[in-house]
Amino acid sequence: MDSRLKIVLPAELPSGVRLVSGYFDPLLTVHAAWLAEARGVSDKLAVVVKDPPVPILSTRARAELVAALKVVDFVLLEAPGVPTADVQLDQRDAAAAAAFVAHVRQRQG
Repeated sequence: MDSRLKIVLPAELPSGVRLVSGYFDPLLTVHAAWLAEARGVSDKLAVVVKDPPVPILSTRARAELVAALKVVDFVLLEAPGVPTADVQLDQRDAAAAAAFVAHVRQRQG
């Protein structure tokens, strides 16, 4: 299956889906764990990819990466009309990205 087909418009989202939002910039291993935790026992998981203040990757690139995760059933790009997420990872996501960037910079000297 082409995982890019998981990227949908709000009208294509089925009812009863668990909705999570975050930046995923860059996509880190911890994101997969957070998404699996957020999914819980829900049948379907949808992820809204939001834009951070200073993005590293384009929104579409991040959406395609998130769509490739097995735990994710649907991906939406942040836009007017997108429902508010049940779980918002924005704060934890920004902190994880900052820690990752700091780690890379430290390793590069």
